[in-house]
Amino acid sequence: MTLASFILAAAAEEPSGVDLLFPNYRELIPAVVAFAIVFWLMWKFAIPQLNETLDKRAAAVKAELEAAERAKVEAEKLRHDYEAQLAGARDEANQIVEQARQTGEEARQGIVARAEEEAAGIRDRAAAELAGERERVAGELRGQVASLSLEVAEKVVGRSLDRSAQQALVDQFIDELGGVEG
Repeated sequence: MTLASFILAAAAEEPSGVDLLFPNYRELIPAVVAFAIVFWLMWKFAIPQLNETLDKRAAAVKAELEAAERAKVEAEKLRHDYEAQLAGARDEANQIVEQARQTGEEARQGIVARAEEEAAGIRDRAAAELAGERERVAGELRGQVASLSLEVAEKVVGRSLDRSAQQALVDQFIDELGGVEG
């Protein structure tokens, strides 16, 4: 058979209608049986595996969504915690500033109190020095007054008097004068 005769034979037998769908009826039954066997094998082995894979994938996606939700909740909780810590830090900073202010005020009051104590001490020392100086000057004046009194008395009497007796007399007189004034 030549190629030309084969093409003519094929063109002469051109199928139409049902013959187009089922060109050979004898092949239909084995094809249906083969399709049923393949379908049953797919149904028995492949589809359960496919369903199991899809279920695993759905569970994984669900787990990922739940993990994302937990992470979101945890992030929100952390944000609230950080905000609370920040507020606590602000409160603590305010307390530290207030403590520093109080400490400064206490230090100022302490410095003022020490200055007042020092001023009082200086006044007391000055008063003591003044009293001591008064006593010293009063003693010198007594000595000068006694000496002058003795010289005046010697000139008046014209002779020398017993200095120790006269000194005692003048001191007694000055003490009496001091008692009258004081």
